[in-house]
Amino acid sequence: QVQLIESGGGLVQTGDSLRLSCAASARTFRSYPMGWFRQAPGKEREFAAAISGSYGNTDYGHSVKGRFTISRDGAKNTVYLQMNSLRPEDTAVYYCAVVGSYHVGTVYTTPREYDYWGQGTQVSVSS
Repeated sequence: QVQLIESGGGLVQTGDSLRLSCAASARTFRSYPMGWFRQAPGKEREFAAAISGSYGNTDYGHSVKGRFTISRDGAKNTVYLQMNSLRPEDTAVYYCAVVGSYHVGTVYTTPREYDYWGQGTQVSVSS
């Protein structure tokens, strides 16, 4: 069973930065695509960022493009989300996710394409 554990969330003010981490179990291998989604209370999950299993291809949701950066470590079992210039509308629970199959250069931007999810980490941005 794949296990994903997010960390790094917190309460910050407008303009601040946070770096989220997602640690994956050893069964999550290199070349599995990973992504970040966020969900505010009473709202649907929103795509934030994704990275391919290989080649380093990335994609971002429109609302975070230019402010957030997704990356992964050399082992491809930890994914990060660097969030800069945070705004109150970024307030949400942030979830990392992984596609449970081997891919190389493809990125995925919808929740239904992902197979495993972390427990989420809260990000709150005050105005």
